[in-house]
Amino acid sequence: MTTTSILLTTIPSMRVNLIQCGTGSPILFLHGIGSTSATWEGVMRLLEDRHTVAALDLIGHGGSPVPEDPSEYTRDRALEDIDDVLIELAVRLPNEPLPLLVGHSLGGYLALAYAATRPTATRGLVVLNTGPGFRNPDKREAWNAMSRRNAHRFGVVPQAAELNLQADSVVMERLSVMHTPTLFLAGSDDRPDYTQSGKYLEGKMPNCRFVSIEGGGHAMHEKSHAAEIVELIADFAATGAA
Repeated sequence: MTTTSILLTTIPSMRVNLIQCGTGSPILFLHGIGSTSATWEGVMRLLEDRHTVAALDLIGHGGSPVPEDPSEYTRDRALEDIDDVLIELAVRLPNEPLPLLVGHSLGGYLALAYAATRPTATRGLVVLNTGPGFRNPDKREAWNAMSRRNAHRFGVVPQAAELNLQADSVVMERLSVMHTPTLFLAGSDDRPDYTQSGKYLEGKMPNCRFVSIEGGGHAMHEKSHAAEIVELIADFAATGAA
């Protein structure tokens, strides 16, 4: 796959690496904690004849810088990184529609948070094996404590685990007014929490559809179910997204 790295100079203190290929309406892919844009390369290859496909490396991951300051790794800073990638894509593709966001795990949560806080910035979401966060402060703090404790298991520097923390319940609080068309995919062999989250969002969001991927594990998009997921994304981009 032909890839292009972009330095996003619109953020003075942060850079994110981006790979991009293909032609047509844009799709931006977001990876999970401890992963990189490379997790999406197989999917991107299968879509590049129909779409401009791009994937970023979250800060502290892949080809992106690794700042020492933990405040560079908040959810809101990550959403600002997505802002700048979408601005860049709009400049490159002035005649194409708004992008579709596709996110896995942490990337799925970031996609949901992006739609919750920027409701007109994308034409749809596809999220895989993820969740909307926690309304209960005690559950949220337990999640944050676990994320900090397990930073070494993610294979990232400790401060990069801050990306996985949740400071509020913005997604949960806004589900009923999130009209962005959303496709939620959960693997039947992954944690049951993700299936529960998908069914919950299907019931709470005005325009969300849940699909269970039979036999799918957490990284089902990489190999085992890549072709199935590609067709679900392509069909959603063609018919389900606004």
